[in-house]
Amino acid sequence: MECTLGSIFRQYFAGYAQRHRQPLYVHRAAYWLSHCRTPDLGGHLNRCPEGHVEHASYNSCHQRYCPQCQGLATERWLQAQKARLLNCPHHHLIFTIPHEFNELWMFNRAPMAQLLFTAVRDTLSELLADPKYLGARPAFMLALHTWGRSLILHPHIHALVADGGITDAGTWAQPKRSHFLSARVVMLLFRGKFLAAVRSALESTTLRPPPNSTRLTALLNKLARVKWNVRLCTRYAHGAGVTAYLARYVRGGALKNSQIVAISREHISYRYHPHHDEDDADRGPQIMRLTCDAFLSRYLAHVPPPGLQSLRAYGLYAHTQRKHLDLAREQLGQPQVQTPEPITPQAFLARFANTRLNTHCPRCGHALIAVALRTHATGPPSLPH
Repeated sequence: MECTLGSIFRQYFAGYAQRHRQPLYVHRAAYWLSHCRTPDLGGHLNRCPEGHVEHASYNSCHQRYCPQCQGLATERWLQAQKARLLNCPHHHLIFTIPHEFNELWMFNRAPMAQLLFTAVRDTLSELLADPKYLGARPAFMLALHTWGRSLILHPHIHALVADGGITDAGTWAQPKRSHFLSARVVMLLFRGKFLAAVRSALESTTLRPPPNSTRLTALLNKLARVKWNVRLCTRYAHGAGVTAYLARYVRGGALKNSQIVAISREHISYRYHPHHDEDDADRGPQIMRLTCDAFLSRYLAHVPPPGLQSLRAYGLYAHTQRKHLDLAREQLGQPQVQTPEPITPQAFLARFANTRLNTHCPRCGHALIAVALRTHATGPPSLPH
């Protein structure tokens, strides 16, 4: 059996779904992962004009959590973001909520994600508007990740923040402090905003308490007294590096096919790199071996609910702030934002060494021609109206 997510879902998801109830959007995700680049999604037949070879190419599912068909979309996203970046240093901040929220998160994935985005946005906006720190309109992007490196549930947000902003007078302003923001102040403000938002959402029933959870108030009171993990990384000379890092996770899901090392009747093994502060971090890549049900439970916890936007831009980087972004670029000696021509599929595929084997005849070198189409014969479960 090939070691891919598609083969795992084709073999194990039906049995897993009988033992574990799943929302409809998870069933739809399983359908697309199982059928991506298979005859069920249709495709076309490529043939050499001289009749030497022919082979079938099957359609991709184009779902953002699929690891094998998001390469082009990721490259186009990265291309568009780099065209908008300000030519100045950037900061990388990571906001993590305590693991005690995990159960509440699993019962309220979309609402909890919205609360997390709002708390991080309001924290950065409030501090950067303060003349003590910046006193200007900032530029930042937020990306939601729900997994740790071993696929455990670990909701956190990566923030890419420009080292400066535009004042009301239209001039470029740089931070007043050599260390940008105080880590302790950021943590305290973020903690307070998120806890207040969770309390309010529970009172208004926007959040649904997990079964048998009778001590949520006590838990929130306890978490208000502990230190949360808010990390301020070293300042980067530009934002391109962090943007490229985010691009790997904005699309393609929590696990790449290249990480899966073995699939047996009862277990699935995959490779991961421990975080730098874990005990075995200095031992290099590790292998996680899980039962099939445990693997699927761990992976499906990270399938995004419908409509959840995992990357958001604020301040100068918001798409509604194009005028102010161009003003900031002018202050930094950059031209106005120019939307780049998206990279074509042919140009993207040309980067890979074996692409020509799929597009040209190995005997005569002629480009293969699509001579027949196969339609999409089936479909995923329907969403309720």
